[in-house]
Amino acid sequence: MSWSTRELAELAGTTVNTVRHYHRIGLLDEPERRYNGYKQYGVRDLVCLLRIRRLVELGVPLSRIGAAGSDGDVPAEVLRQVDADLLAEVERLRRTRSDIAAILRGGAPADAPAGFESVALRLSASDSSLIHVFTQLYDVDALKDLRRMVEADTDPVNADMDALPADADEVTRQNLAEKLAPLLVRHLIDYPWLSDPAGHLSKSEHVTQQIFVDAVVALYNTAQVDVLGRASVLAQRQLRLARG
Repeated sequence: MSWSTRELAELAGTTVNTVRHYHRIGLLDEPERRYNGYKQYGVRDLVCLLRIRRLVELGVPLSRIGAAGSDGDVPAEVLRQVDADLLAEVERLRRTRSDIAAILRGGAPADAPAGFESVALRLSASDSSLIHVFTQLYDVDALKDLRRMVEADTDPVNADMDALPADADEVTRQNLAEKLAPLLVRHLIDYPWLSDPAGHLSKSEHVTQQIFVDAVVALYNTAQVDVLGRASVLAQRQLRLARG
């Protein structure tokens, strides 16, 4: 008995395009042809195709199958690498499901920064965007501390910062900076690495600093950036006095 390409594909549970692709890359030998020029496949071709499909199901890349279509053999190290890749994918899927569960549980936006799903509703759009940037700059421990800061921050000064208009006057800016400074001092005391973050960076200090400055300027209005700068100076001064 012989089969056409379509019939072979159906028997193997695949498609005609897949069979043709295997021919093109040399995994499946070209079969004999009928008098009318049409291909005719036999049992050996079917077995070869089924062996290839089995290896594909196991996750073996086509580039690593090589001559396995004929004898079904692949080096053990290839299977070990496939297994390691599958384990990594399983772990990625586990984390993804955990993130989705946290998003659904807390009613957070789907695009909330990873690890911040439980506090996402507390974040302004600018803060959320900045944390997205931070996920590429700081290590896991630093990000956990940042989440703790968000969880602990119930000071109304945060809402005042979010609502600050770009044209806020001098008095409003200075008053808000003076209110924000003690909060920054608490963070600097509770999380000393904020004063010297080098050990928690995933990028160089120079790159991190430049990206941080660019992000703050891009995500916050001029008055907010001004208040953050003033509050930072005041916080450093208050911290030195406290330590002195």
